[in-house]
Amino acid sequence: ANPKVAFARILQTFSPEPTPPAGIHPSAVVDPSASVDPSAHVGPQCTIEAGATIGKNCVLRGNVHIGATVSIGPDTRIFPNVTIYPGANIGERVRIHSGTTIGADGYGYVFDGKEHVKIPQIGSVEIGDDVEIGANTTIDRGALGTTRIGKGTRIDNQVQIAHNVEIGEHCLIVAQVGIAGSTKLGNFVTIAGQAGLTHHVSIGDGAVIGGG
Repeated sequence: ANPKVAFARILQTFSPEPTPPAGIHPSAVVDPSASVDPSAHVGPQCTIEAGATIGKNCVLRGNVHIGATVSIGPDTRIFPNVTIYPGANIGERVRIHSGTTIGADGYGYVFDGKEHVKIPQIGSVEIGDDVEIGANTTIDRGALGTTRIGKGTRIDNQVQIAHNVEIGEHCLIVAQVGIAGSTKLGNFVTIAGQAGLTHHVSIGDGAVIGGG
């Protein structure tokens, strides 16, 4: 009934993604208070800080940095050179591609008449189940609350998602999209390449925003 869906299922069946063996590479640095499931793979030069939790069958490729108290759900795959700042919560079966940063400070400053004073960004990030995040994408932590990405959403390469953004379920965010702080997207929203959304905008379910 849907040849493209059938084609995708066939490829998944006959060309499954390789799964590296369970275990922690000798060059990895894992804080004693972190919890790493025995079935997980932690690759060379990875760092896992205090209180972090790595779930069942997770794969962390080389040079991944997991901050303190980060939680990563089962069957998640994180590719090389990904950085996840402290306090982020990553769901199950998430895929995060190389060079992505999750939980960096949001862009928050206030001018006091002489200089731009930094507003401390003390919120967090929550990534839902079955989300895929492309290479070199950045998702900022909330200023006070939480930046949220809903389950099943697909985010392309080089996307910027600012503090306190809330993205619904099963959205498509294409390359080089920029979403400013506190904007909210409903479910099944599509934002095509290089589109920009200013702050505090609300986008309803099923909306389609064209490229640029």
